[in-house]
Amino acid sequence: MKELFKMRRVAGVVVLLAIGLAAAAQERADVLRKKLLDPNGDVMVAAHRAAHDKYPENSIDAIREAIKLQVDIIEIDVKVSKDGVPFLMHDRTMNRTTNGKGDPEELTWEQLQQYNIVDKGKVTEWKIPSLEMALKAAHGNILVDLDLKTDRIDDVVRVVEKTDMQDYVLFFDSEYSVLQRVKIKNPDFMIMPRAYRITQADSAIAMFDPPVVHIDFDFYTPKTVSVIKGSMARVWINALGEPDQILRDGKAKKALKKVLYNGANIIQTDEPGAFVMTLQKEKIAAHD
Repeated sequence: MKELFKMRRVAGVVVLLAIGLAAAAQERADVLRKKLLDPNGDVMVAAHRAAHDKYPENSIDAIREAIKLQVDIIEIDVKVSKDGVPFLMHDRTMNRTTNGKGDPEELTWEQLQQYNIVDKGKVTEWKIPSLEMALKAAHGNILVDLDLKTDRIDDVVRVVEKTDMQDYVLFFDSEYSVLQRVKIKNPDFMIMPRAYRITQADSAIAMFDPPVVHIDFDFYTPKTVSVIKGSMARVWINALGEPDQILRDGKAKKALKKVLYNGANIIQTDEPGAFVMTLQKEKIAAHD
């Protein structure tokens, strides 16, 4: 009888601990959302195709690694299988990132699962992950930027809602017509349009009232940043390429200055851990 009572107590403690951990994780997601919606808040870091230095791009392990690194946002690419299952993949074909060939959207989910992910030229044990798997891994822990590599929006939205991630997902596409369809599905969805000039940024703001506008270095000026932040939106800039390389060369402050000099406050990078660490060091130094 005593043993049974002891077992029940242990089980109760385990359940309470699990509930506590889930609540803590969800609290982090809510904190990140609040941070995202503050256009003048601290700089946020987005992991391009998740944290894919140690793990394959767009993989569940890369998502978990980004969470471990305390990254704010993961950027992942989504397509939809022939039978309506959203999955993660960037390229138009599956040639580079799997041991298969051709257009993955022409295959069913079952057919896609016959192939393995290729990482840095080597075939791995990992399979192509579904969007549902990815969002479940992210849930409560991190925000998600969904780069839409498909026009089959209904299937994507269905999974976002099924996983209760509608408050923690940004929908990104360069095609405004696709983003308009997303917005029609749910006016409360967070949209991130990409702009290539200041007049286009103005149009995007009027059209979507977005929390974030993605810009490029071509028109990364104080005026552009002022217009975007004046609409209560954040400014997303890519560190991909030169800034990331500067960081890899050990010049962290120079890399940070390169991406933040005109006031952008979300950095998308292939070096998320290093940027998170650099920003933390700069914040500590500022308070000393």
